[in-house]
Amino acid sequence: QAAIRAEDESATQFEVITAAAWLYFAQQQVDVAVVEVGLGGRLDATNVCLQPLVTIITSISREHWQQLGPTLADIAREKAGILKPGCAVVVGPLPPEAEKVVRSRALELQCPIFTPQPAGEIASGWAECKTIQNSKLIKYPLPLVGQIQLTNSALALAALEILQQQGWQISEEAIINGMAKTKWPGRMQWTTWKNHKLLLDGAHNTAAAQVLRQYVDSLDVVNHKPVNWVMGMFSDKDHTDIFAALLRPGDRLFLVPIPVEPWPGRTSANLQELANLAYSLCPELSDRQIHPDLFTALEAATSTATTDDLIVLCGSLYLVGDFLQMGIGNRE
Repeated sequence: QAAIRAEDESATQFEVITAAAWLYFAQQQVDVAVVEVGLGGRLDATNVCLQPLVTIITSISREHWQQLGPTLADIAREKAGILKPGCAVVVGPLPPEAEKVVRSRALELQCPIFTPQPAGEIASGWAECKTIQNSKLIKYPLPLVGQIQLTNSALALAALEILQQQGWQISEEAIINGMAKTKWPGRMQWTTWKNHKLLLDGAHNTAAAQVLRQYVDSLDVVNHKPVNWVMGMFSDKDHTDIFAALLRPGDRLFLVPIPVEPWPGRTSANLQELANLAYSLCPELSDRQIHPDLFTALEAATSTATTDDLIVLCGSLYLVGDFLQMGIGNRE
């Protein structure tokens, strides 16, 4: 607060929080800080670190195109702004047009680029991954569910290996323990609501929606049964592609607004427009409903569902956060 003068143009909330984070990291003398960009990369408030230990680009999909540019190549160009001269970069699977941009920028800045293969699932809750240096196999517990976590964990391991090569003392035991303790609230998180199983997932862009549907389709409980979707989305999201990824004939859709008061500048999507769009994309939906809030939507979804039917709450991290703050679910 002391650094912001009243006569100056105010920094954004994210810029203020980011500045506070850097100050806190310095005060606590952290060994390593893992810093995730807020939007894009090149012009992001987090991108003030001139010599990161390693940079990571996990995935790129069409999100925030209003600010970053209309194409995946445009978005990739902004994401690649976190690359720094000579600094190693770990890259996950990218669409071809995005990968071309990232590789070109890495070559220009002489950044060693690493693209690890996804880990393999060796048992329920366990995975194994080859190191990038000598292809040694590391076996570790993987509490997070879904095929995408095999990719994510491989990227994390590659980043850790690069730190090890720089002299950081990170034991295999520490890595295994770290993986075992990994938690990600609101990401493929199982809970219960009024004796019904409920799956929570932020899934606020196309890529995340595709990952969510892939996981849902892998569940025995689904087995070609309809899914009950309780959804809310912000107005600036790619509603068409998200619905196309998620909705299937026979599914039921319960639409809710996102409480936007704490989020200045964001508006919840028009629910009637969402309902019309969902019907145009999937006219075989067995039901479409609009509800004034999350509580009534969950009441409606559970009132006609059996205890074996799958109910998924998704479409926005803020909506999932709203559910978790309500304190009405029990984590499993």
